[in-house]
Amino acid sequence: MASDAEAIIGIYNPYVVGTTITFEETPVGADEMRERIAVNGHDFAWLVHEEGGRVLGYAYASKWKARSAYRFSAESTVYVDERSTGRGLGRLLYSALLDRLSEKGVHAVMGGITLPNERSVGLHEALGFERVALFPEVGYKMGRWLDVGYWAKRL
Repeated sequence: MASDAEAIIGIYNPYVVGTTITFEETPVGADEMRERIAVNGHDFAWLVHEEGGRVLGYAYASKWKARSAYRFSAESTVYVDERSTGRGLGRLLYSALLDRLSEKGVHAVMGGITLPNERSVGLHEALGFERVALFPEVGYKMGRWLDVGYWAKRL
């Protein structure tokens, strides 16, 4: 999986620099991404979707919070190459991630979404997530204040 770091930053960094979907503002390097993969892949899951040897999307989960009582909860993320959206790859990856998390004994999964983002909201709700929180104007990126909503699913 760490060998996919270059491909993954190729998918992720356009979202970093060109959208408000992620609150990260500086492109991520391959070494940093390899470290993220190592940490999250060990504890939860890190999945990629490849076609013809090319990574088109990825999904992973990380700790929801650090304290031990949260050990059965995770935060999930999915990104698809901007040229490959609308093909169902996000749903495919996310479904596989949820299955893997269930196998690992995760009880609750949270997905944070910068709003507005109808596609991400639609994906989460199609997979059985329910909106549980709205944090107004908690992020500032690209010259504007942004809301974040959280969707949760019990496995």
